[in-house]
Amino acid sequence: MTETSERIARRSVDKFAQRRAELAESALQALSELGYARTSLREIAQKSNFSHGVLHYYFTDKVELLTYAVRKFEEVCVTRYDEAVAMATSAEELERGFGAAMADTLRADAAMHRLWYDLRNQSLFESAFRADVLEIDAQRQAMIWRVVERYAELADAAPVVTGQVAYAAFDGLFQQALLHHLAGEENGLAEDAGSLLRRLVS
Repeated sequence: MTETSERIARRSVDKFAQRRAELAESALQALSELGYARTSLREIAQKSNFSHGVLHYYFTDKVELLTYAVRKFEEVCVTRYDEAVAMATSAEELERGFGAAMADTLRADAAMHRLWYDLRNQSLFESAFRADVLEIDAQRQAMIWRVVERYAELADAAPVVTGQVAYAAFDGLFQQALLHHLAGEENGLAEDAGSLLRRLVS
C-alpha cells in the first residue's frame, strides 16, 4: 500500500469512527429520555438528524449502539472524581470535594446515570450486555477505590473494607439519591457521601 492510499484509508477509518461517535451522542439523548426497553432504532432516528438506514449502517442493532454510546459516556465519567483526589491536601478537603462532585454529577447528568442503571439491569437478562457492563462496573469500582485509598492516606488511616464493598456502598447511596432526585425530592448526597467515606477507614 502506498503512502497516499494509507492516508486515504486512515481518513476513511477516522471519518467512520467520528460518525459513530456523533450517532452515539444523538442516541444517548433519546435513550436517556425513554430508557432501553421503550426505545427502538427508528425512535432514535426520529429524535436525531440521522435516518434509520444510517443508524443501521453504522450499528448492527440497538444493543451495539447502546453499549457503544454508554462506553463513550463512561470514558469521561470514570475520571469524574480524580480531580477531587488530586486537589485535596487533607482528608477534610477530599471529603468535601468528593461529596460535592457526587452531588454535581447527580444534578448535571441524572438522565445519563439513569440510563447506566437501566443498562446494568438489562444485563441481568440480556447476555449481550454483560461483558461490557462488568468492564464498566470494574472501572467505576477502581474510580471509587482511588478516592478511598487517598482519603485513608490523608487521614493517616487504612481502609476497613475491600474495593468491592466500598463501590457497592457508594453505588447504592448514589442510586437511592438518584431515585429521590428524579422524584423531585431533596437529598443530602454530598453530606452522606462524606459521612460514608469517613466510615470506610480506621
